Amino acid sequence: MLMSNTDRPARLHYMANGFRVLTTGDHVVCAVSGARIPLEDLRYWSVAAQEAYATAEIATEAMSPPR
Repeated sequence: MLMSNTDRPARLHYMANGFRVLTTGDHVVCAVSGARIPLEDLRYWSVAAQEAYATAEIATEAMSPPR
């Protein structure tokens, strides 16, 4: 029987121009909002923090220095 990746979080290694799948799955979770991000929609992440973000606004806020 084949295992489905549906409803399983993926584990990724984030790089400057993409990411490498370490554990297969169909989504990752936003580090700030907790939103589920399908891999095909993943556009924002931090290489230094190795975490994903759901939107550009969340990514900008997460990477901005504290005020």
